[in-house]
Amino acid sequence: MRITNNTILITGGSDGIGLALAKRFLLLKNKVIITGEEFGKLEGIKKDFPELIVLAGDLTEQNSINELVLFIEQEYPETNILINSAAVQYNYDVMDEPDFLRKADHEISLNLIVPLKLTALLLPTLLKNKNSAIVNVSSDEFIIPQKSAAVYCATKAGIRSFTKSLKYQLADTQVKVFEIIPALINTPMTAERGKSLIEPDNLVDKFITDFYNDRNDQ
Repeated sequence: MRITNNTILITGGSDGIGLALAKRFLLLKNKVIITGEEFGKLEGIKKDFPELIVLAGDLTEQNSINELVLFIEQEYPETNILINSAAVQYNYDVMDEPDFLRKADHEISLNLIVPLKLTALLLPTLLKNKNSAIVNVSSDEFIIPQKSAAVYCATKAGIRSFTKSLKYQLADTQVKVFEIIPALINTPMTAERGKSLIEPDNLVDKFITDFYNDRNDQ
């Protein structure tokens, strides 16, 4: 894959893995668009990285997805890489969590449904452009689920399965499919989980190498 001169959309680009990817792709001379829910946080990031294109919105709301897709189609039709990084994790016991339905609905929507929708809605754009790719961020917790994050782990298992099937379906097209499978990364989501956390930049180092060398066979 070409790692320069792309137009890249990264969801969840205001912190964690998404932000680390955005910064690295900027350094590599790409046009980078990031999304996030908090307008203030995005504006703060843009002050530090003026080249970034930022778009605030809650992608679990269909109107926000529609606005994002229209924005890409009208303003950046050359977009050739979609990185689905946005995610949320709540930790709770299903038997004891009084707000279980709301939290589960939010996790399923943001972590699984949003990437599926964006993939479907932006695929026509990706198919028109060269050096196109879809990158989904899953988690190694689909292998050994975390006790306190049953729904989160289930959504990441879903992303894993969807990514593998999508790779088969797009095998005869120019759109390549990649998966980032992080271990425990030092992000706001993993705060207070101990000291042996991997820094996002280290994860990005490995991904960029694999991306450049077309290693998408996980």
